[in-house]
Amino acid sequence: MPRTRPDTVSAVLARGRLGTVSVLFFVIAAAAPFTVIAGGATTGYAVTGVTGIPVAYLLVAAVLALFSVGYVAMSRRIVNAGAFYTYVTHGLGRPAGVGAAMVALVAYSAMHVGLYGGAGAVTAQFLNDRYGWPLPWWVCALAIWTVVAGLGVARIDINGRVLAVVLVTECAVALLFDTVMLTHPADGQVRLDTLAPSHILAAGIGAALVTAITGFVGFEATVVFSEETKDPRRTVARATYIAVAVTGILYGLSAWAMSVATGPHNIVAAARTDGTDLIFHLVSPHLADSIITIARILFITSLFAAILSFHHTVARYLFALGREGVLPAVFGNTSRRTGAPKIGSLTQSGLALAVITGYAAAGADPIVYLFFWVTVTGGLGVLILMTVTSAAVVAYYRRSTRTDSLWHTLIAPGIATLALGGILTATLREFATLLGVTPDSPLRWALPAAYAAAALAGIAWALILRTTHPLAYASIGLGADSATRRARTPDPTRQPA
Repeated sequence: MPRTRPDTVSAVLARGRLGTVSVLFFVIAAAAPFTVIAGGATTGYAVTGVTGIPVAYLLVAAVLALFSVGYVAMSRRIVNAGAFYTYVTHGLGRPAGVGAAMVALVAYSAMHVGLYGGAGAVTAQFLNDRYGWPLPWWVCALAIWTVVAGLGVARIDINGRVLAVVLVTECAVALLFDTVMLTHPADGQVRLDTLAPSHILAAGIGAALVTAITGFVGFEATVVFSEETKDPRRTVARATYIAVAVTGILYGLSAWAMSVATGPHNIVAAARTDGTDLIFHLVSPHLADSIITIARILFITSLFAAILSFHHTVARYLFALGREGVLPAVFGNTSRRTGAPKIGSLTQSGLALAVITGYAAAGADPIVYLFFWVTVTGGLGVLILMTVTSAAVVAYYRRSTRTDSLWHTLIAPGIATLALGGILTATLREFATLLGVTPDSPLRWALPAAYAAAALAGIAWALILRTTHPLAYASIGLGADSATRRARTPDPTRQPA
């Protein structure tokens, strides 16, 4: 077969700048642990009325650990910042891969821009309550946007240091709060009721699982940073498993600690009464005001860290797609000085600025219509991607001659596909509840339908590329490896190996 230089995949990200710990900071920051503990867990109790929220977090962590088995096995074979897009390409074919890429761009962009609504509103409320500064939410959102836009084109290891400080501090405060709540139980007795395994079969557990899984969105981005790690095949595996374990245990522990402090039978009512202030109300009688103030600031910085992490994720997806010719080649450019995917980063900053400006001009509620609706929709998209990717792992290894164990290539990803498919079904069934709209609201299906439209558009575009730009089509899924070797031009109709 003729040999050619892979011009469409010649760009590479800055290599060797991230170790396991740095990648961990990025992905756990995206999950925004303190935000999940203070907001997600209490919302789970309040919205679902289920007292088994701690069990839901632990069960979801177990399912995601199964998902990670096949995910990590693929990461050892294929190193590409495209992550989900790349794995689906190699498992289910190029059209399906490009469809997954479009879903990923919509999902992660939704998570990124939606978080600005929460960060802006929470920051504005804090400044008003603490200092009497009546600033509009969008002013605070734009201030955060300015910092994120600047860090988005900076060296990736510098971003890692910023996230390290934020993440370590918020996890330390979360553990302090857990200790306070567990040492001051309601009625003087530490009860394990909300940790009972029987909750797995209780009514409403589906909605609880849906609520819980949104708290983990971001952990899967370990692969997105694989090209910038010192040892991709080891770093990604370690970071993925540690991220699932740390977040799962922290979420389960904190949700249980809240139920201990209120009493298991009172936790739902308390969550509905106090909302996201519940955890602060439970610990404030036992801690200095300065610590509570620091914790409220960490609520804000947790949102900031998540925004920054998702910004990097989207920028690297755009980079991977531009490098391989799926999107215009300009997206495959990196900064000569920092190695960052500058065009993808600037594009994502521009999108976020347009959304913040649009919501501000419309006078829309940033919490309900930007933060809540948009991030819930983004979480749905990531769940779709994880489900499809698990199926792609099975399909890839069924055709492969690799000698990996059945546990890594069939059993674990197969079980994960079924479990994630079940959670996805429950999510779609409970989506109106998650959005806080009536069951007959058109939003119940309109927002999920956006992913169907994105996937179909991606598939159609791949088929167009196959006809009009066969070399670009043949490069789909090749990634950075083809930039460092002489590549053979593959048959465009052949499945990626």
